[in-house]
Amino acid sequence: MESQKQNSKKRKQVFPYGNYKSYYGYRIGQGVDEDPRLKVLRKEWFEGKDCLDIGCNNGIITIQIAQKFCCQRILGVDIDSDRVEDAYWNLRKTVRLKSTGNKPVKASKLQDKDHADDSENSVTTLLNVKTEEISKEHSSSEQIDLLKIVSFKRENFVQTQHPPGKQYDTILCLSVSKWIHLNWGDDGLITLFAEVWKLLRPGGIFVLEPQPWKSYESNRNVSETTAANYRNIMIRPEQFQEILLDKIGFRTVEDITSGLTDSKTGFNRPILVFCK
Repeated sequence: MESQKQNSKKRKQVFPYGNYKSYYGYRIGQGVDEDPRLKVLRKEWFEGKDCLDIGCNNGIITIQIAQKFCCQRILGVDIDSDRVEDAYWNLRKTVRLKSTGNKPVKASKLQDKDHADDSENSVTTLLNVKTEEISKEHSSSEQIDLLKIVSFKRENFVQTQHPPGKQYDTILCLSVSKWIHLNWGDDGLITLFAEVWKLLRPGGIFVLEPQPWKSYESNRNVSETTAANYRNIMIRPEQFQEILLDKIGFRTVEDITSGLTDSKTGFNRPILVFCK
């Protein structure tokens, strides 16, 4: 009976912000080494650049971008503190695997800290370990750099007052705009776009992967708030490009979707790259 109750609780668990646990486990196919979206991203958007990943979830793609494209720094922010803890756990795991000379762990296998070989280590402890202590364990400068380059923070992006003067070269918003839109309506979406523009340096890049309207329909009832906002939304995803160019002020847009392969069914979404 007790296990039935627990199973029932698991089935009822909802994620009103798209903050799914083990998100990449069903987004990325088994046996895939990296997120397929990395194949269409360009190194010049990230190499030596200061980057921001909005809605980073468990940090898998944030970490892979840092490794593959050699960012100067990349910050992943997410509304869910549990996902931020998962992200730090995945960062530590990546560093540990690289330091022992193991091949990079497959993207679809990285995210589940609850069933991993060192799950007894508390995530809180992992978050509080100083970089100096980690560097004693891992002498390779490459590993130390990864811990300096990648960081994560719990943040509601559309309701945060960002410090004046802070700017980024590249900002990513991958499969997150729908959740902001459903939870904060058209005003929240426009706040997202305006804040991204403000945080980008001149010539900066905004990589946007918007979800289609049918995806909104599927998730509209995850909370009372999303159901109410869904009924009142006037802006549709097909209008985002026009708004970003004509209203927000981005100069150019490029659709890089055509190069995307290996996406699982339901995740073949457009990827648009805007230049400030």
